[in-house]
Amino acid sequence: MGTTRVHEIADGYVAAFAALDPTTATAVGIDDHGTRLTDHSPEGIEARDDLARATLRDLAAATPTDDRDRVAAGYLEERLRTGLALADLGEAYRALNVLGGPLQDTRQVFDLMARDTIEDWERIAARMTAVPGSIESALRTLDVGVARGIVAARRQALGVRSQLATWSGADGSRPFFATYVAPGLADGTTPASLRNRLERAAEAATGALAGAVEHLDSSYLPHTTEQDAVGHDRYTAWARYFNGTELDLVDTYRWGWAELRRIEAAMRAVCDRLLPGASIDATMDHLDAEPALVIEGEEAFRDWLQALLDRSVADLDGTHFDIPAPVRRVEAMLSPPGGGASMYYTPPSEDFSRPGRTWYPTQGQTRFPIWGEVSTCYHEGVPGHHLQCALLTHLGDELTRFQRTIGWNSGHGEGWALYAERLMGELGYLDEPAYELGMLRAHALRAVRVVIDIGMHLRLRVPEDEPGIGGARWTPDLGLQFAFDRARLPAHMVRFEVDRYLGLPGQAISYKIGERVWLDSRADARRRHGAAFDLRAWHAFALDLGPLGLDQLATELRRF
Repeated sequence: MGTTRVHEIADGYVAAFAALDPTTATAVGIDDHGTRLTDHSPEGIEARDDLARATLRDLAAATPTDDRDRVAAGYLEERLRTGLALADLGEAYRALNVLGGPLQDTRQVFDLMARDTIEDWERIAARMTAVPGSIESALRTLDVGVARGIVAARRQALGVRSQLATWSGADGSRPFFATYVAPGLADGTTPASLRNRLERAAEAATGALAGAVEHLDSSYLPHTTEQDAVGHDRYTAWARYFNGTELDLVDTYRWGWAELRRIEAAMRAVCDRLLPGASIDATMDHLDAEPALVIEGEEAFRDWLQALLDRSVADLDGTHFDIPAPVRRVEAMLSPPGGGASMYYTPPSEDFSRPGRTWYPTQGQTRFPIWGEVSTCYHEGVPGHHLQCALLTHLGDELTRFQRTIGWNSGHGEGWALYAERLMGELGYLDEPAYELGMLRAHALRAVRVVIDIGMHLRLRVPEDEPGIGGARWTPDLGLQFAFDRARLPAHMVRFEVDRYLGLPGQAISYKIGERVWLDSRADARRRHGAAFDLRAWHAFALDLGPLGLDQLATELRRF
């Protein structure tokens, strides 16, 4: 399609944003500034906020030319406004949370860089040299936050400190950057001058991570707050940002309870098929011990994940989806130690030279029960995040560069991925009761998230009819015990989960909130089209829209 004013504005915003935030640019597949890292200082933050304000002014003066233009303009405006609402609250000045933030991003961006050629290692050496400055800029912003009385919760600061201690070797681990550059140093074809640069850069980067640990200990942690709950105003702003909709939080909290109870009833029914009369917990223990459902060894597990990804692509292409050739490639990866405990996805680069990848944090495990991993692989891979995100890349100029790259919305994206798990059940890929139970456990976790994320941050009470805890007011300790009992995950994952909710208010609910919009919109299309409803065509129409806030998504899907 021809370039429109809306496209020019959106693409210009992305180009300018990538220059101001090259770390995020790499994460979403933009390779324009691959030797630089982001300036997280107050000045850097203000430059990005100024760019958002200027872009909004340009959008206000632009007239969309067609539906694609209208959708693109509306979404870009919504994203910029919700982001600036968080800026008005000073959220960037307390950006510490265990799932990710400036300090972790500065380390984790190196996971996405190619390490195959001398040119690759040259780029790595240049970017690694920038690590100390990027780390220092983030710490300076935290210090300004302290001066302004805008601080993170102690729980989040301690969690980030632990991650940095692992990567720097301060906790006795092998330093990340030393391990990272080892292949380049060992390669006999790497010039001596480049090896020296890599050694010096790795040493300086490791020192910067260690210095961040010391800075948090001495200058930041003494000022943190013990209060984890963010309260109604901050929670509302974050929930709007992550979901693109205005929620009635109390009503959503009640709905989360209803969803959890519905899912648990379905879990009990599946357990009766697996082990008649056994409890959910006993059935899960049985499956964990079943040799046919266990893989031993990290590499064997990675190979299993890759085979499942490849099989999903082969089965779904041409039947339920049309998957272009570049999108069919997705890689299963194991995450480096020290990060979060949740599986995640990174999209392909704009030219597909870097493929989409799913990342699994083994957390020291060498034994992997797979009954609970099948639906998670569908969530992160195909038809979940990979299909959704890589298709956007493949659409090219049909969408703005903003829609294809940095325009992520959690409610839209995580909602689709959760819908994708359920869809695979509907298509027969979870007919094995053990795999169906794994999917239901994953959905129970997402319902638990709605309940305790809203409950803890708004300090709501547990329904009176809930055995043992009815009428209690939510606290992090109660949330931890509840998540352990009802999400039924390993203890280390449950601890990370609850810390994650407390550090990113409103994000954890986006899975179920988003799935609800996807399901309601599909049901609406079925009612309107009756017997003529074509699921494959609906999927194509929906994914072709690009990412949207949930209000806009529901509106646009009514056009199908």
